[in-house]
Amino acid sequence: MKFESLIFDIDGTLWDSRALVAEGYNLQLCSEGLERYCVDAARLRPLFGKVMTAIADELFPDLPEAERYSLMERCMARENEYLKENECRIGYPGIAQVIRGLSKAHRLFIVSNSQCGYPELCMQKLGIADCFQGHLCFGDTGTGKGQTIRTLMEKYAVSSCAYIGDTQGDLDATSEAGIPFIWAAYGFGTPARFDLRIDTPMDLLTLEQEGKL
Repeated sequence: MKFESLIFDIDGTLWDSRALVAEGYNLQLCSEGLERYCVDAARLRPLFGKVMTAIADELFPDLPEAERYSLMERCMARENEYLKENECRIGYPGIAQVIRGLSKAHRLFIVSNSQCGYPELCMQKLGIADCFQGHLCFGDTGTGKGQTIRTLMEKYAVSSCAYIGDTQGDLDATSEAGIPFIWAAYGFGTPARFDLRIDTPMDLLTLEQEGKL
């Protein structure tokens, strides 16, 4: 075994929640009479992977900083509620099987730029909460993903690990954290480089069989 632990991104790596997230945001925006800010899945694609303050800067640039961040928090809270109520069958094919398989030989974790509650919701919806040893997100730490990865590694005494993600931001975070990056090429981004590549979640099991994980 090469890596004692594996750390996963969520959006674009475990599932594609863009359409449902957009619907959740829009419910909140419409309830506040802010229809001019409504979004769709295409608008969110390049924003996924960024911290919530950066997303707010993109979506509500004309609002004062305090107002835009407060609105972003309300949109994300509504998003969590909406995803929780929805059947939410948005996990990538085979992802639960892959996670269960990998959990037999590795400690698994999640690090996300999301709000609090989102990692737990993802694990619950995919039925894989018992496979993960822990998770941290931007809502927990208030720091960028690279530092959040380091915080998680220290908290759980992770000796060696790789991060599975899909965007340039994920690559940058792994560079900051000093760990290998496995690119989920089926996701949302095209990073400048990667250490390993997967074209489907099931490819992780192939890498495991080949002794690369």
